[in-house]
Amino acid sequence: MPEVILQARDLVKHYPIRRGILRTVQGHVKAVDGVNFDLHKGETLGVVGESGCGKSTLGRLLVRLEAPTSGTVEFEGADMANASGKELRALRRNIQIVFQDPYTSLNPRMTVGDIIGEPFEIHPEVVPKGGRRKRVQELLDLVGLNPEHINRYPHQFSGGQRQRIGIARGIALDPKVLICDEPVSALDVSVQAQVVNLMEKLQTELGLAYVFIAHDLSVVRHISDRVSVMYLGKMAELGHEEEVYERPTHPYTQALLSAVPVPDPTLRGKRQHIVLQGDVPSPANPPSGCRFHTRCWKAREKCKTDVPELILRPDGVGEHFSACHFAEPQVIVPTTDVSDVEPDERFAEVDHRDPATIAEAEGTLQDADGLRPETTTEAQANLFAPIQDDEGHPGRVPDERRDV
Repeated sequence: MPEVILQARDLVKHYPIRRGILRTVQGHVKAVDGVNFDLHKGETLGVVGESGCGKSTLGRLLVRLEAPTSGTVEFEGADMANASGKELRALRRNIQIVFQDPYTSLNPRMTVGDIIGEPFEIHPEVVPKGGRRKRVQELLDLVGLNPEHINRYPHQFSGGQRQRIGIARGIALDPKVLICDEPVSALDVSVQAQVVNLMEKLQTELGLAYVFIAHDLSVVRHISDRVSVMYLGKMAELGHEEEVYERPTHPYTQALLSAVPVPDPTLRGKRQHIVLQGDVPSPANPPSGCRFHTRCWKAREKCKTDVPELILRPDGVGEHFSACHFAEPQVIVPTTDVSDVEPDERFAEVDHRDPATIAEAEGTLQDADGLRPETTTEAQANLFAPIQDDEGHPGRVPDERRDV
């Protein structure tokens, strides 16, 4: 394995709940409550989970947009959680973020050149002042935009183009880690594929490490080397992509995967669909013990009192990290990436056109009298053909009334 570049240990973020005239603290929202993981150089760690589980808060903690309540975030051995001043500024240069909404993350009063070049104002040692415009144009070209559009404003671009601008701003300082906070969730499917392919291309060329936060399980599987599943501020499962998707051991992960639509119609109805009962508990008052036990079909008395540790547990083939007292693999029909798969030979010779269209093209269509009607092309030719008499000379249409 490559060396660890980013490390989180017992990372906690609690937001105080204040009430009354004196705004006294009445409790805390436990957004992130004890998260541990390692990020290796050049890899992509996907983070999935339902809304409110703490994914975005985790991303903001990793770049120190939020100060942690407790715990540590170490970048190449340096503690970011307790850094300040010049030390924190130097660390932030190596960890950048791409935000979710490309419509609100860009200042509408600034040109694209000013938006992408703003990091150079904070870190002037990266690019000399005289070469910043050229560098911004290079970044625009790198993310697939026209360098001549450097003086345009964000409202003159589409959603996908705006997200490319956000990515260009994120890589402007040549960071080593890029936090991607749901970068494709606000885009339509075709644009999502373009942005994901762009990020894979940049990772290969620049050697970036990604923390990729998203809801879409298929997108996370496509881009990630390892996947982490979060539930109510804690990590429920962590492992390589094939371990989590093909041999999940945590009941919450199994329920998530069972809800993914199956692209193969022959497999529909043959998988177990797990429907979770009840609502997601409030992060201000999470359940004791295992936080998933209120919705888990495997819950026992032990789950209500003992907090399960995120440790290596067997998955039927090997083992990977799971936080469940009764972790065991369950067969889930996987959602596979079929973009590189050749079409099935059984359907290679099937003509999916309308039968009447096929018969017309092959000249086999007949009417009730056994005669072949005119094809569309023949009908159009007859419609615009010159009028001729019985001897083949041009003339007017015969009027039957004159013969009376």
